[in-house]
Amino acid sequence: MHSLPRNVWLLTISLLLFMSLGVFVIFLGGIIGQSLAPYASLSTLPVAMIVLGTAASIIPVVYMMSKIGRRRTFLGICIYTIAVIALAITALQIESFYLFCLSTFLFGATTATMNQFRFAAIESVDENLSATATSAVLIGGLVSAFLGPELAILGKDWFDTTFVGSFLLLSICFVLAFLLLWFYQPNHAPKAKQKQSGRSLKNIIKQPVFIVAMSSAAVGYVIMSYIMTATPVSMHVIDGFSLTQTKFVIQSHVIAMFLPSLFAPIIVKLFGLNKMMIIGIMLYLVCIVIGYTGHSLNNYWMALILLGLGWNFLFIGGTSLLPRAYHEDEKFKVQSINDFLIFGMQAMASLSVGWFVFNFGWEVVLLSTIPLLLLQLSVLLWWLRKKPTQPQIKL
Repeated sequence: MHSLPRNVWLLTISLLLFMSLGVFVIFLGGIIGQSLAPYASLSTLPVAMIVLGTAASIIPVVYMMSKIGRRRTFLGICIYTIAVIALAITALQIESFYLFCLSTFLFGATTATMNQFRFAAIESVDENLSATATSAVLIGGLVSAFLGPELAILGKDWFDTTFVGSFLLLSICFVLAFLLLWFYQPNHAPKAKQKQSGRSLKNIIKQPVFIVAMSSAAVGYVIMSYIMTATPVSMHVIDGFSLTQTKFVIQSHVIAMFLPSLFAPIIVKLFGLNKMMIIGIMLYLVCIVIGYTGHSLNNYWMALILLGLGWNFLFIGGTSLLPRAYHEDEKFKVQSINDFLIFGMQAMASLSVGWFVFNFGWEVVLLSTIPLLLLQLSVLLWWLRKKPTQPQIKL
């Protein structure tokens, strides 16, 4: 990784600051929602709204990048996010559940932008370093695992209204990100200056390589988000674990999501992309078994660690495979439809998880993910039969 250019490291540090928002909202969203929501089953709605906002913002954000470039979009989103944080603080002060949900929905534009960092990193290096660049920027998630929850706890009681100080601390992250991204220099011109692709989007997404890349990342994200969103509610609200214990489990999960990124080039070289993604599904299935067998702190902890590892294998695999589905002049439209499909499916899962966990319990939340995992396993086995030679990723 020492050979990576400055751009990648600027993106890595900025991404960990951006990622702290997602971990922050997932950690606190259900807890704040439980205290403000008119019905207990709506307590995870703030978390679901950030996923809905992400799905709704992907195409506009990528379109903006295609017109004004990645750098200007990144800088503008930093300012936008600080404004939305102010709206969230207002919602807490007036105890408005629906205004708080609106603020988390608006945070979706921030996470939609955040998900373009990995493509910006790939564009900053030669093709033979694409997997290394992807894993490098995701390493920032290791820091965000601590940063998001720690900001939430540190500022919790600074003001009369609980968690207002937490959001103020969060805003500092985006001031710092703005300063860092000021020095980021994209290597490619906006789409308006490039030759337009002759291939239709319909023909691109029908390619087997696109189907496998997109579905692997989508299943990884949907199941990870679904179970992770239910965890703070099941642990803290239903099972009575302390906020500190819940924070520990979520932090361990996020570390497990991003720690393998340190070794991603080695993992890809050792297993190949196809086997790497199949291992990700196996890790998810073991996570379900451990989570299903009990409600102890160790059960939650081990299940969430495996959930994070499974996500990493599926998401890194899908992301590394996706550029094989498009040409340079097609990147913006393919990246936008890929992320729209991923987060659109994730949004549907997030909207349902609060109702599931309160009405049917933790066990049903876990079991309900098995059909999707088996479906994705079938897709990967179909891909192996269709293309027995493993695509090579240069490292």
